[in-house]
Amino acid sequence: MLTAGEASGDRLGAGLARAILRARPDAELFGMGGRRMADAGVRLTHDYSSVAVNGIVEVLRHLSDLRAVMGGLERELIEQAPDLLVPIDAPDFNLRLAARAKRAAVPVVYFVSPQVWAWRKGRVRVIRRRVRRMLVLFPFETGIYEEAGVPVTFVGHPLAESPETEPSPARMRERAGLDPGRRVVALLPGSRRVEVERIGPILAAAAELLAAGRPDLQFLVPVAPGLEIDWVRARMGDTEVGLTFHAGDFPEILHSCAAGAVAAGTASLEAAVTRMPLVVVYRMSPLSYGIGRALVRLPHYSLPNLVAGREVVRELIQGDCTPERIAAEVGGLLDEPERAAAMARELDGIRSGLGAGGVYERAAEAVLGELDRG
Repeated sequence: MLTAGEASGDRLGAGLARAILRARPDAELFGMGGRRMADAGVRLTHDYSSVAVNGIVEVLRHLSDLRAVMGGLERELIEQAPDLLVPIDAPDFNLRLAARAKRAAVPVVYFVSPQVWAWRKGRVRVIRRRVRRMLVLFPFETGIYEEAGVPVTFVGHPLAESPETEPSPARMRERAGLDPGRRVVALLPGSRRVEVERIGPILAAAAELLAAGRPDLQFLVPVAPGLEIDWVRARMGDTEVGLTFHAGDFPEILHSCAAGAVAAGTASLEAAVTRMPLVVVYRMSPLSYGIGRALVRLPHYSLPNLVAGREVVRELIQGDCTPERIAAEVGGLLDEPERAAAMARELDGIRSGLGAGGVYERAAEAVLGELDRG
């Protein structure tokens, strides 16, 4: 049983599912995910979109939906009695599900560590009680679990994998319907609906400011899996400049972009690996931000900066996340080629810190090793 709670988890789950089925074709996979996991051979009993919420206030608003999904998955743990549960990321939801799995005597192998190095470090003790093995993406995470007595395997990050085909900016522009003669600015408001509602209009307003005096610009909005193009377009609102919305081809399509503004999260790391000069943005409810700021003790918010160990990309968070600040930062990258080139060189080093290829094969080997333990 695999359970992913958002678009990035759906991608991870799909890669893991394919690797498991290559190694063990007779394995039966089911659980919660999205289109990618379904295409990879997972029989979906729940769609992840109903639990893809972020922030304390946002979770409270969707509490009834979250409880309904949790109840359904708990029944499946009891009635279908899987040999193993593999929660994928989404720790606030999946660690609770792991507790129910333990009560049902279903072992748990967790794929992608919660950010215990950032906040709520006490969760390591909870993980020790509920999780048989933790699979981590970043090498610095292994020491945390070894010290806590949690069996851990570093599998590497999927972004370290070489692409199956060399990205072609010209082909990607054609697929998205972009003008081949104009520069492209990427606008990524996030993969969760609440993120798009909060950040999307800010990015659209920033596009209008960027377009003033730069007639050669066009704007691309990659639409995350699980979201509808028309819904995202409506949330970003009417603009004086045209926005091109495109589903699929992510993150390869970012190779065709001169610069971008990207919501904090996995997408910012994916964008960094493509070497696209970027600014990271984020805004949540004031209450959620205030509580999070009191709990989080990190020098940076974005994954590119955390992996690099220093500020490589500018972060515009909460009150700094305004159309004017975004336009100024992205405009600087567009207008100063040497600055953009310097950032691209800095971003080169991030991929090398994510491990080697074969990530999903290593993860599948760890999962199947625990499966064979019984």
